[in-house]
Amino acid sequence: MKRKVKKKPFIIIFIILIILGAGAYGVKYAIDTINYHKTYEYKFITLGYSLEDTKVLDKLSDLNKDYLLESEYDKEIISLINEKYFIEKNLKEYIEFKNTNDYSLSDVVALINTHAFHEWYEVTFDSDVSKGNLLIANKFYKLGPSYNSDNMVKVSIQYCYGNNQMLTEEAYNAYIDMFKSAKKEGLTLIINSSYRSYEAQKDIYNEYRDMKGEEYADSIAAKAGHSEHQTGLAVDIQTYGSTGATFENFDEFKWLQENAHKYGFILRYPKDKEYITGYAYESWHYRYVGVEAATYIKENNITFDEYYAYFVER
Repeated sequence: MKRKVKKKPFIIIFIILIILGAGAYGVKYAIDTINYHKTYEYKFITLGYSLEDTKVLDKLSDLNKDYLLESEYDKEIISLINEKYFIEKNLKEYIEFKNTNDYSLSDVVALINTHAFHEWYEVTFDSDVSKGNLLIANKFYKLGPSYNSDNMVKVSIQYCYGNNQMLTEEAYNAYIDMFKSAKKEGLTLIINSSYRSYEAQKDIYNEYRDMKGEEYADSIAAKAGHSEHQTGLAVDIQTYGSTGATFENFDEFKWLQENAHKYGFILRYPKDKEYITGYAYESWHYRYVGVEAATYIKENNITFDEYYAYFVER
């Protein structure tokens, strides 16, 4: 006679295993939940950001994530981070500036990157003379009284007014190429001013200041040490019959607008960029930066100040 197998103990054991399994899963779920609540993703979501937003925020350093978590939800943060010339180290300054000023996000980024949110000459730095053609001198970066490029050459009288014009050798050669190309189209580009020493610039600035005051002088001339002309990379261009004020009405100016970048030159102080460059529009002032940088600046409609902040200094 076969012995009947008692099923009850097996059922009990099975039920116990299910309970234990569920308990283990529950414990794991609880641990996972606790750990998730510690993540930046969860913290940003509870602050009001979307899951897609957190993917953008995750690119930031932990230090900047913590900084954002200390504040309320900001609907502009993602757009700010996605700005083309956003530099993460400037995040706090961007936010503080945009919250107290009425600028577009692109302008906020530009002004902070270039230091132009400060008063002119309020904060200054020594120019990094190792940058070569991308050396900057403006109202925040200054050259020492003794600075002179090691590669200065005298400009031939056929390309300029006066007999004492000088440029760096590379800028000069590029200018000659540009001059010859314009000449083929019946246009004449004449250098009216090029290299100036620290002392010469000091005299020019003081003359404007004494004539119409410091505010006027700051709008059209650089203080000594802050002038691009001291770099040997800047030229003021005119043509026959033109003055600085009228140059933009001549075909030479129109040609430069279309072609200067091909030879490494940029219009240094364009219209509608005074709030970044610190100078009134100058149709005659061109700066040599090399073909690559000049082409980028031209195609993206930015100033050299912006280019320097994002691609050189950064």
